[in-house]
Amino acid sequence: MSEPAESFTDEQYAFLRHVRFGELPARVRPEERIESAETEFPPDRPDPVGGESEWHLRAGG
Repeated sequence: MSEPAESFTDEQYAFLRHVRFGELPARVRPEERIESAETEFPPDRPDPVGGESEWHLRAGG
């Protein structure tokens, strides 16, 4: 049987996160936030084409 792996401390994990991801961006304060409008489809996706039967066929239903 193998021995349990040594666990890192919180400080070591914080250092490894910093090495991997770098410095975090500054926190956005509540007064700097803006409200966004929800859309039906994300802007990076094209509008669906075809009829409802084609949608079911593509979805495997």
